[in-house]
Amino acid sequence: MSANHRSQLFSPLTIGDVTFSNRAWISPMCQYSAGEDGVPHNWHLIHLGQFAMGGAGLILTEATSVSPEGRLSPNDTGLWNDEQAAGWKPIVDFVHEQETHIGVQLVHSGRKASTSTPWTGTGYVTPADGGWTTLAPSPIAFAGLPEPEELTASEIERIIGDFVSATRRAIQCGFDVIELHAAHGYLLNQFLSPLSNQRADGYGGDFEGRTRLLREVVAAVREVWTPGRPLFVRVSATDWTEGGWSIEDTVQLSAVLKNLGVDLIDCSTGGIVRTTIPIGAGYQVPFAAQVKAETGITTSAVGLITDATQAETIIRSGQADAVMLGRAVLRDPHWINGAAEQLGAEPRWPDQYAAAALN
Repeated sequence: MSANHRSQLFSPLTIGDVTFSNRAWISPMCQYSAGEDGVPHNWHLIHLGQFAMGGAGLILTEATSVSPEGRLSPNDTGLWNDEQAAGWKPIVDFVHEQETHIGVQLVHSGRKASTSTPWTGTGYVTPADGGWTTLAPSPIAFAGLPEPEELTASEIERIIGDFVSATRRAIQCGFDVIELHAAHGYLLNQFLSPLSNQRADGYGGDFEGRTRLLREVVAAVREVWTPGRPLFVRVSATDWTEGGWSIEDTVQLSAVLKNLGVDLIDCSTGGIVRTTIPIGAGYQVPFAAQVKAETGITTSAVGLITDATQAETIIRSGQADAVMLGRAVLRDPHWINGAAEQLGAEPRWPDQYAAAALN
């Protein structure tokens, strides 16, 4: 491929002190496969390690909880104790051995917590069955789940501390990136949306109040997160529901987060309420494009990006700076190396897999 037509998807991207070898990244994907102690094990090593061998520029872990009650299910991974950090360390080391970067997505699931794994149903797991009482900004239930308890001011302060403690452990593990999960109807997203946050104190009400918790978490994490290492925030750019969070809100928030030291906005959508979403190829890309265009912050796009040419076009046209891949790489962990060959770029096959390269 000539210099004028060199693949942009496979061009490096530098954020802070970290240079990613390409812009084809692995999106966080819940595996629901940890023990009830939240410790990652061989499944997570193989699941994430295969993407490092497959040429990814960055791999993000599944949503990893900052506290026991923040887990989406009793089988989610965590980073609230040293045993969990010790479980993550060899995974991080293996990914680094493949010359790939890895980040951890930190989450508190709020009112969506304590649910069963998808293959056994998605209902609430009661305390009697190993679940717990859920917490949220307001006592408003998500569809089919019980009413959560409203968080007190002291509990909110503790949750901010939980994010900070998890960040300190992420440093010990050697993670290159932290992504704060403020999307898909989880706790930080629940505070943002007026559909789930009807508080009357300083954490509710107008835009300033509803964004306060996320702003405080970002500021607290940025203070302890290693200087130069990127900090991402995943957002739901719209609730897809009248009266909910909008793309205009997201643009305003992204500008605020940029000033607080956030390096990238990972643009997803939905999850606060059950609603009809017009799903199709690249359906969320326009949101990443708008955030990037109106704020100048680095963005990633996610959502049914399954074709190499499609991914290349997103980057080349400036709609986003990176693409997050999910289903495509689950079906083919070496999708990224195959895309490089298709686009005339240099794949990153491990020496052991050199025979798989196209001649």
